[in-house]
Amino acid sequence: MDFRKVYGGTPVGNQSRCDTCLNATIVKGFGESEKITTCDLTYPSMRVPFPVCECSGYTNRTLPSFADMKEIAWYIRDKHAGRDAGFLTQNEIEVKKTVATEKTTKNNVPRAL
Repeated sequence: MDFRKVYGGTPVGNQSRCDTCLNATIVKGFGESEKITTCDLTYPSMRVPFPVCECSGYTNRTLPSFADMKEIAWYIRDKHAGRDAGFLTQNEIEVKKTVATEKTTKNNVPRAL
């Protein structure tokens, strides 16, 4: 068998990217050929008369938005009082680093007798 990579060849499958795009408006009729696709990414909206293989403005509508992800996210509590578990923002990480360095410098200072 010879497995060669073909660049720019005919893509496998015939499903249009517009079928799952957030910017597309698709009107289907009862027949197989009765389908009107318009792209709302451009102004004015543009009719797309062919199945689209690749698009630079493609946004997958099947993926949840950031607001949806925040809504379904779990709030995780730590066993210790006053501490939250989970991810930190960049500012919180920097604050924790500065607090940790201040504590180590205070512990390393020699005391006067």
